[in-house]
Amino acid sequence: MTSKPTDHTTSDARSVSFAPTGPLTGRITVPGDKSISHRSLILSALAIGKSEITGLLEGEDVLATADALRAMGATIDKKENIWTVHGVGVGGLIQPETAIDLGNSGTSVRLLMGLVASHDISVTFTGDASLSKRPMGRVVDPLSLMGADFTVRTSTDGKACLPLTVRGLCPAVPMEYRLPVASAQVKSAILLAGLNTPGLTRIIEPVLTRDHSETMLKGFGADIAVDVDQDGNRIISLVGESELVPQTITVPGDPSSAAFPIVAALLVPGSDITVENVGINPTRAGLFSVLQQMGGDISFENQRTVGGEKVADIHVKHSKLNGIKVPADIAPSMIDEFPILFVAASLADGQTTTTGLSELRVKESDRLSQMAEGLGLLGVALTEKEDGLIITGSGGQPLTGCATNTAIKTALDHRIAMSFAVAGLVTNTGATVDDMSPAETSFPGFIDLLAILQSAAK
Repeated sequence: MTSKPTDHTTSDARSVSFAPTGPLTGRITVPGDKSISHRSLILSALAIGKSEITGLLEGEDVLATADALRAMGATIDKKENIWTVHGVGVGGLIQPETAIDLGNSGTSVRLLMGLVASHDISVTFTGDASLSKRPMGRVVDPLSLMGADFTVRTSTDGKACLPLTVRGLCPAVPMEYRLPVASAQVKSAILLAGLNTPGLTRIIEPVLTRDHSETMLKGFGADIAVDVDQDGNRIISLVGESELVPQTITVPGDPSSAAFPIVAALLVPGSDITVENVGINPTRAGLFSVLQQMGGDISFENQRTVGGEKVADIHVKHSKLNGIKVPADIAPSMIDEFPILFVAASLADGQTTTTGLSELRVKESDRLSQMAEGLGLLGVALTEKEDGLIITGSGGQPLTGCATNTAIKTALDHRIAMSFAVAGLVTNTGATVDDMSPAETSFPGFIDLLAILQSAAK
């Protein structure tokens, strides 16, 4: 077997083969949390004065957000390991000179749509082929109620897509809005619009989603409160036109990125790794709970709080996993981690059932169909449903691997690419991923990190 991933670079794509090389061992860190990185830049750009950020994820998605904020007036620089943001203040964004290209970043475009919605500027957002297919209506609808005007491209199936132009309204109209879907991006877009809107903006959240926006807004000095009503809904109330205070921010490691080496260590016999400084915010830690329920040997060491976020070093050992029925209500706390969970389920003993995952069909790709297709090529027995997968695991036996000259398609999706990279480590004959370059959007150096874990055991 190869001792490290084999690089088959072409001019258009980066095809990489992954094969078993023995146990994974060592202590590693993963890139900064993507959700917190986006929000750190955005809120710092709205504060008056200088904010400093360490641990920022320097992937393509976050850098796209930084470029967009620069285009609207913020000054953002990096010196050594510290990012410095000189903000323009709430309401201080300026008209960009050209359209803003956000590449593959759905988080960037949806949050920035909210930011622009309550400013007296007009901004056109574009993206790559993948982002241009993703639906934007769930954000357009509530922001339109606040007075923003949108010109959108309509897809063949009637969905609002990029490119789109937002013409903000200032002052915007405060409102009360009940989230029809569990989406932290929609919630955050409304809150960002509410920052420059006079009066009270209220969001009713029936299903808890990642709460980084609420936590960070409070830390920056926004007038925000979170309560729970008698029906169990979270009620988020934001008083607009508050002045934000610059902050010094330390971004923890991204649990969504940590998921890949953690699952790899659980599946590869003899593995024993520690992933340091990982955010374990309860609204993001669903995967770890599910893996523990499946029998995964996962422990949280050196638990602490950094900048209002819970952080720990995660110790993982190879484990025999058992299939389970994953509760649908845990999906919001691990929605981005289901692709790598499907890989874990493929090696488990027995059947793993997932439901309530329709959201996965409108991510960077249709993640249910992409994972079903790729796992099928590796010999996994599964059934694809409209809102989930049913996977019968191998009981710990290696997967068959790809046929010769067959590559697993990623559809430009970083999480699909990294999930099948991990799957290749637990096959008989290896697996080739058609394009690993999307991994750079959220996990720069992912392939090198796998190689470090492999070589540490030798």
